[in-house]
Amino acid sequence: MNHTDPLLLELFVMFAGGKLLAEVFERLRQPAVVGELLAGVLLGPSLLGLVHPNDLTRGVAEMGAIFLLFAIGLETKPRDLQEVGWTAMLVAFLGVLLPFLLGFGYLKLLASSSVEAIFIGAAMVATSVGITARVLEDMGVLNSRVARVILGAAVIDDVLGMIVLAVVSSLSAGKVNYVSLAVVTVEAVGFTVLVVLFGSRLVGHMEPSVARLRARNSAFTLSILLCLGLSLASLYIGLAAIIGAFLAGLALAERSERWKLRENAHPLSEFLAPFFFVLLGAEVNLRTFLQPGLIVMLVVITILAILSKLLGCGLGSLRMGWKDAARVGIGMVPRGEVGLIVAAVGLRLHTISEGIYTVIVGMSILTTLFAPPVLKLTLAKRTAAPVFVSPES
Repeated sequence: MNHTDPLLLELFVMFAGGKLLAEVFERLRQPAVVGELLAGVLLGPSLLGLVHPNDLTRGVAEMGAIFLLFAIGLETKPRDLQEVGWTAMLVAFLGVLLPFLLGFGYLKLLASSSVEAIFIGAAMVATSVGITARVLEDMGVLNSRVARVILGAAVIDDVLGMIVLAVVSSLSAGKVNYVSLAVVTVEAVGFTVLVVLFGSRLVGHMEPSVARLRARNSAFTLSILLCLGLSLASLYIGLAAIIGAFLAGLALAERSERWKLRENAHPLSEFLAPFFFVLLGAEVNLRTFLQPGLIVMLVVITILAILSKLLGCGLGSLRMGWKDAARVGIGMVPRGEVGLIVAAVGLRLHTISEGIYTVIVGMSILTTLFAPPVLKLTLAKRTAAPVFVSPES
């Protein structure tokens, strides 16, 4: 066999399995993303062993996440995020503070080390925007106030989450490097604010030059370059690549319809995104959950992870009304790949045990599985029509 054959076979199995279970869940009136996640668990090493996470499949999955968030960003204009700016900021802040404190406090009650307690708290902090964004897109409510608050808060939330990760990485060496932490903080916040405030204007200045290009789909080609460039910039300053992709889409959103970016980006996202969700499910090792005492810890941590986001993010958006506040809280529950990144860092640095690693992975998967059907249920009675948001929100 050619050395590329095993990879192609694995990608075929991932795509076919993900789409098959996605169709099953769609017929059950549940989010397709849940089917793709469960397909990953089924096909992964824990059960059938047909999909083995490795550098190549992770690379394809990462591209799926990048283009999913790019497509979502194209649906979100900067002025929409600015209209819910203060609400989104409060949602993100409380949605970081409360989960961290509850996770840290619970581990300290169990007499775990401070470093392990901090890693658990850090894993409970950041929301996986990819999961919620997919549900919002499937439901056709990306233009609603709830969706804009969730997406805006998730961007801020991820910045705060990466700052927390920088802190725990410093703590793993026994001390905090305050200079490095300050640099990461300034770079992360500055990058996000810069793109949100000025990205669309810079794209506007490029428009006359784009109009003079003769190549087919030149505007879309430039948009892909911007997407990959900002994703790379995000990685360079310590953020997740998907945040740069989302910000690239956001910067182009004002011209998305005129340049036909959405209709070109959507098929790309539809093709690549299932690899991301299937691999996310395949990463979990079900056998490790059988270790004594871990199941109880996993259940408690998962409950705390859900309640802390519901309470923290719900309180932050309470001015929207308690029903929409509950929807925002539910939308911020999934930890997904962010929790898995924290777990991987802790294990690689040898600062957490395999048991704590298993708990973090399990919590990330369970919160990811919890949110889509519940969010879809709560959004079912809403209309997809845009809702006016006052600047004071």
